[in-house]
Amino acid sequence: MTHPGSNRALVIAAVMASMAMIAIEATIVSTAMPQIAAQLGQLNLYSWVFSSFLLAQTATTVIFGKLSDIYGRKPIILLGIAIFLAASVLAGFAWSMPSMIAFRLLQGIGAGAIQPVTMTVVGDLFPGAERGKVQGYLASVWALSAVVGPLLGSVIVHNLPWAWIFWINVPIGLAAALGFVVFLHEEKQSRGVSVDILGAGLFAVSIASLMIALTEAEGATAAHTMFAVAIFAVSLMLFLRQERRSEAPMVSLDLWRQRPIAAANVATFLASMAIMGLTTFLPMYVQTVLNRSAVVAGFALTMLLIGWPAAATLASRLFPRFGLRRIMIFGSVCIPLGAFLLVLLMPGSSPIQAGAGSLVMGFGMGLISICSLVIIQESVGWSERGSATASNIFARNLGSTLGAAVLGAVLSYGLANSGGADAVTPDQLRGLLDGTGTALAAQSSIRLVLQNALHLTFVFMFLIATLIILACLYVPGVIRRAEAVREG
Repeated sequence: MTHPGSNRALVIAAVMASMAMIAIEATIVSTAMPQIAAQLGQLNLYSWVFSSFLLAQTATTVIFGKLSDIYGRKPIILLGIAIFLAASVLAGFAWSMPSMIAFRLLQGIGAGAIQPVTMTVVGDLFPGAERGKVQGYLASVWALSAVVGPLLGSVIVHNLPWAWIFWINVPIGLAAALGFVVFLHEEKQSRGVSVDILGAGLFAVSIASLMIALTEAEGATAAHTMFAVAIFAVSLMLFLRQERRSEAPMVSLDLWRQRPIAAANVATFLASMAIMGLTTFLPMYVQTVLNRSAVVAGFALTMLLIGWPAAATLASRLFPRFGLRRIMIFGSVCIPLGAFLLVLLMPGSSPIQAGAGSLVMGFGMGLISICSLVIIQESVGWSERGSATASNIFARNLGSTLGAAVLGAVLSYGLANSGGADAVTPDQLRGLLDGTGTALAAQSSIRLVLQNALHLTFVFMFLIATLIILACLYVPGVIRRAEAVREG
């Protein structure tokens, strides 16, 4: 339980530093990877540098959330930082693509501990009325990192060895760890709870196999994909059986059945799918169909990064007046509204319309992400808050992955079934995006195929977004804590 003697301002500074470390890493690596891959070779493994991190983070998020409920927040945060920094140092010394993938996977494990537990600390330290404002600060960290990361990556790649892409984490992580050690105080826990190691292992295997099936579906053979799906199905069945039998389950199924938590997580899951469609396909549309530069496409997408933290900050001021549910429902309307602006895009449209759709969707996501997290944390007591918070981050990560897979499949279908026109090949599309196919984009037939395929993708994204409204309407008007226990 968090001690009231903790210095809240400096603990939040440590939280923001640890969050920035993870957020910047997600964007800075993508900037440097072409140069790293050219040096390490084995380009066929390129995508696994990113997939391994996401796979490990998603598979361990819920596990570390539960462990923080048992052993306290500080030990798990410090363990996560230690793993992340050790992996960062090793990644800088990577000698091959497989070694880089292994160290990135280890980084993902560290991130799986840091992200949910630091957000749980915010829930421990601040009441619901104040928590939204702090979460707005954290959302700003992610937005700023999305802009700073690529710029910092470019500077490092052009002036320093690429290893500094990873080693830059060390001073940030050490400063964050020092902040938690000195300023976060917890009362000693004396909970004699056994750890469900078998359940944790089965959960990790099931989620890892699902992530592999989703992230590698396009490039892998049908046999490999079906094998991953089979492992997922079997391990999930064994996991559910284990959790019903265990006296202290690693993932409480009762927790996921609670209406506020279930509804908020479903809304977060669907919203993450829609936002992934926006971030993946809007720049592609602006560059290829609207025939604008990558800079213009970047500005259109940046509007998302303006709307998200702005809404998160505004929501904290509106909580007391309008209530969490009403704000969340309003946010659920904004996302399909912004998606509809993208559905209306035509080859002659202005990129301002694309930016407006991005802004509105980002605003809605900012409201939903903050409201859902506060609702979930207010629905449980201290002893379940780590697990509940982790469930929300898990829903967000899984939604992003599934969104990329589903909407990517829709785009591939649209490109392959172009209604009599010549299909656009992946190589042609890649040429258009890296600037080598500018002349090709000028051909009206090619632009028409891309317009139709991306329009179909935006339509599916809009349909997914409309489901968010139904999930938010299911959120109860009054949040009753399911566990009347001690509050830290």
